[in-house]
Amino acid sequence: MSTSDEDYVYDEASGEWMPASELASRNEAAADGADLVEVRDAVGNLLADGDQVTLIKDLNVKGAGRTLKQGTLIKSIRLTGDAQEIDCRFPGIKGLVLRAEFVKKR
Repeated sequence: MSTSDEDYVYDEASGEWMPASELASRNEAAADGADLVEVRDAVGNLLADGDQVTLIKDLNVKGAGRTLKQGTLIKSIRLTGDAQEIDCRFPGIKGLVLRAEFVKKR
């Protein structure tokens, strides 16, 4: 099969038409690195497991009946695999999940 006979497919992610074989190899490479999700804080710093973050605004915690104030330090975060959420612990609040857009790396 020559290159001119190859089927072209539309790649939703890049918005480009490309050969089907190229898209397949690109998708395979993405699947190999699927566990590596970049999580960035409000100012663009890359976050990692164990980082300390501070809140950039007051947040009402649903179910806990309390408010975490701006500047509150959260120690030892864990990444959830979602680019927008981080899992953390805070005294008196069990199972706290914060959006990355509301924290800044310390």
